[in-house]
Amino acid sequence: MYLIKVTMAQERRRKTDKIGNNNGSVTLTIPSHPKYLYVVRSALYPILTDAGFNRKDARRIILAVDEACSNIIKHAYAGDTTKTITMTVTDDSDRFTVRLRDYGRKTDPMKIVPRDLADIRPGGLGTVFIGTAFDSVTYDTDQEEGTLLTLAKKKQRVDI
Repeated sequence: MYLIKVTMAQERRRKTDKIGNNNGSVTLTIPSHPKYLYVVRSALYPILTDAGFNRKDARRIILAVDEACSNIIKHAYAGDTTKTITMTVTDDSDRFTVRLRDYGRKTDPMKIVPRDLADIRPGGLGTVFIGTAFDSVTYDTDQEEGTLLTLAKKKQRVDI
């Protein structure tokens, strides 16, 4: 049996101000099985739209997070579906941040490079999607075990 755990640092409100401020965080822990990635995608969409992102940007961010989780399953856990991935989403007034925590094999950030887009073949574009969806991508391997991936995107101010 798998456990999916959700915690909220602050009650999420459905109403936000004009630029999507909703200060708070949500933490979701899922099994490291690809069939549970839909939970990540389903949880992210309303949080992103509530934070003020349009549908196109929300979908781009969701695709990037899905790719990052797939990479964790494939590379950090070598396909082991008995581990967990913890996603913490923080919605601040000027920045939206997703932190993905794994407890698998540490990644070498210097070896994570997007492949050349001229090299047409299936797969290998996850880091391209991640890099275009987020303003900042940081791999913290200073954890006792595993990696903390931090993905951050500045919010666009809408002056009315």
